[in-house]
Amino acid sequence: MTAFFQNVVNALQWGSFYALIALGYSMVYGVLLLFNFAHGDIFMVGAYIGFFVATAFLAAFGASAGIIALPAWLILVLVILATMFLTSFLGMAVERIGYRPLRNAPRASAAITGLMIGIILETAVLAIFGAQRMKFPDLLPNLGAMDQPIVGGVIISWQKILIVGIAIVLMLLLQWFVSNTKWGMAMRAMAYDFAAVPLMGVPLNRIASLTFALGSALAGAAAVLYSMAYPVLDPYMGITVGWKAFVAAILGGRGSIKGAAIAGFLLGFIEIFSATIFPSTYRDLIAYSIILIILVFRPHGLFGEEHTSKLRL
Repeated sequence: MTAFFQNVVNALQWGSFYALIALGYSMVYGVLLLFNFAHGDIFMVGAYIGFFVATAFLAAFGASAGIIALPAWLILVLVILATMFLTSFLGMAVERIGYRPLRNAPRASAAITGLMIGIILETAVLAIFGAQRMKFPDLLPNLGAMDQPIVGGVIISWQKILIVGIAIVLMLLLQWFVSNTKWGMAMRAMAYDFAAVPLMGVPLNRIASLTFALGSALAGAAAVLYSMAYPVLDPYMGITVGWKAFVAAILGGRGSIKGAAIAGFLLGFIEIFSATIFPSTYRDLIAYSIILIILVFRPHGLFGEEHTSKLRL
């Protein structure tokens, strides 16, 4: 039982990354009916943005900054917020340059464009920073192994608690924004009827930019949290994580925020427990086989519906 609950804790952390990234995929599809296949590389660029933001904040406000030193938890919050803010502009640029000119083009053209944008981002990072991996700064230096709470023999590090807690808070804030704000309601209206709503005065371009900005901001937050847990950055780190988050978005139901979040955690659980029971080399095979079986019986995902004008956000 101790091993079981330890794996539950690990799966919650792993699923947090998938859930936050999957939300970006799901939101863009829900509003614009296209998948942003560059989203995984936006996550990667967000990790590099977080690296430089964290380095700057630690130099300016870290423990060695003297009189202007800030608590580590406040620096962490500021780094996440600043990274989300900057990464959101990358998402808006991708939408404006790559997707807006193809809005009325066949969906295959938009999909190929997303793949090409992802390759451009990878190559740009590789050209600027080189192939050498970079180590993400330690934002919580005092939360080491000696500070890990042990509950019933299960080691639950404060870092895992923070990662899962911050991810859940961001998901709840997104749900509140979409359900209760004017812009969120406009996004839901666009998801309800993409063709008719612009005729009623809803600004399509602004909603599209906002959707990409929110999804990219969540990817930026996921990048910081992921880099805290696995502090090694490289230009191709977003490929595998991004594609698995895309699978989670499909599993949750295309356009469903709740489905993307739940499916992200579900995929994390499947991967962690598969690697625990079977050899780790079979992890992806087992995980994708289980997802395939689920989609056979639920072809529209756990919370998805057939492609109609019904509300999808």
